[in-house]
Amino acid sequence: MEKIMIVEDDPKIAGHLHTFIEKYGYDVLNADDFENLMDSFRRFRPDLVLLDINLPRFDGFYWCRQIRLESICPVIFISARTGEMDQVMALENGGDDFITKPFHSDVVMAKIRSQLRRAYGEYAAGNKERILQKDGLKLLPERLELRFGTAEVTLTKKEADIIESLMDRHPRVAGREDLLEKLWDDQMYVDENTLNVNMTRVRKKFQELGITGAVETVRGAGYRLHVTWNGAEEL
Repeated sequence: MEKIMIVEDDPKIAGHLHTFIEKYGYDVLNADDFENLMDSFRRFRPDLVLLDINLPRFDGFYWCRQIRLESICPVIFISARTGEMDQVMALENGGDDFITKPFHSDVVMAKIRSQLRRAYGEYAAGNKERILQKDGLKLLPERLELRFGTAEVTLTKKEADIIESLMDRHPRVAGREDLLEKLWDDQMYVDENTLNVNMTRVRKKFQELGITGAVETVRGAGYRLHVTWNGAEEL
């Protein structure tokens, strides 16, 4: 069952959307904590997000950028704003589609189905999920998940990109500049410590799986995946 997260602070609109979408067999969550939205996102792990622009404290543009740091799930903006610049901003900040209020429920449902097909269904690129494996370690980059045996951790997009680079290059070194180019479009504005911070987070994700010493620092060159674990059974 695909999961839809609704981020709308008008309870009447949110309730209507929830009832209508749920009727079509989707698992639906209405967000109610607009200051800690990503906590709800991580717990629910939606396949698609309906996102209003005008929200308490932070607007929808901000939250879409936060989602994009961790997920590539489709995001459809729903807003009473009708200006062209608002629609441009929605797309520039990571949105996939834009619906103006007032809206027809059937149109919302059609757009949801369309985005789900493009992301996961018959229109998805390649229509086959990528899985990278190394001695029982599995990376599912499209789910942002790392698995070893029965253990599993959720990754941010940057963490998944780093691990993918390390696995692709193994047993060779993944150079610092190559990693920076993969993770950030413009290296000029990346602090020298930014990559170090992300590598520390990657190491912690390995530790959560019970794996230590998996990321080796090669002084003056970059990082290398070091297989310190015993292969787990395929699941």
